[in-house]
Amino acid sequence: MAAHSLNLKFDLNAAMEGVADQFRGLNPKEPGQWPVLPKLAAFSAMVVLVCVLGWVFVLADEQANLDTERGREPTLKADYQNKLAQAVNLPELRKQKSQVEEYVTQLEKQLPGKAEMDALLSDINQAGLGRGLQFELFRPGQVVVKDYYAELPIALRVSGRYHDIGSFAADVSNLSRIVTLHNLVVLAPTGKELGSGTLSMEATARTYRYLDALEVAEQKKSVAKAAAGAKK
Repeated sequence: MAAHSLNLKFDLNAAMEGVADQFRGLNPKEPGQWPVLPKLAAFSAMVVLVCVLGWVFVLADEQANLDTERGREPTLKADYQNKLAQAVNLPELRKQKSQVEEYVTQLEKQLPGKAEMDALLSDINQAGLGRGLQFELFRPGQVVVKDYYAELPIALRVSGRYHDIGSFAADVSNLSRIVTLHNLVVLAPTGKELGSGTLSMEATARTYRYLDALEVAEQKKSVAKAAAGAKK
């Protein structure tokens, strides 16, 4: 009975020897003739090699791209939330856009055309004369052309009483066309005029006019030419 039990015990040394025998004398040119265990070992080695090479040459770059996209995720989420808020408020934004366009149109109507500039200069002059002011200087400067409008500076120096000068500045601001006063300086009388109550005011009045279609086209052409020159 005891001898029968001993025969059933697993002989590890014999098993290892059998495994080693399968790896002896293998012909590398005939892998199809190899025993089962060498075939399984070779297959496993090839699988590991393919996985390693795939990670090095393919998956590593994909992992880097994945990390980059993950880094962009917070920015994309914020952009999405911003656009979602705009989409929700789109009717109100369109209404505001329409109001702004109407306001811009009203302002454009206050800009004189090229043919109206002489009349506007005359209005500024009459505003001073109507307040009893003496014009010592009234000199239009060089026109400065902007994107969609032109700016004309006018050097002014008038003399008169304090309240008349203040009323003249108010009259200029209330003209139907846009006129602004800049670099305004009020000087006290000196010499013979001392005690007369007469003051002098120096300022630069700037008025604006819109560009006609030809001028706008020329301005765009000039800007495009300057941009092309800068690229060179």
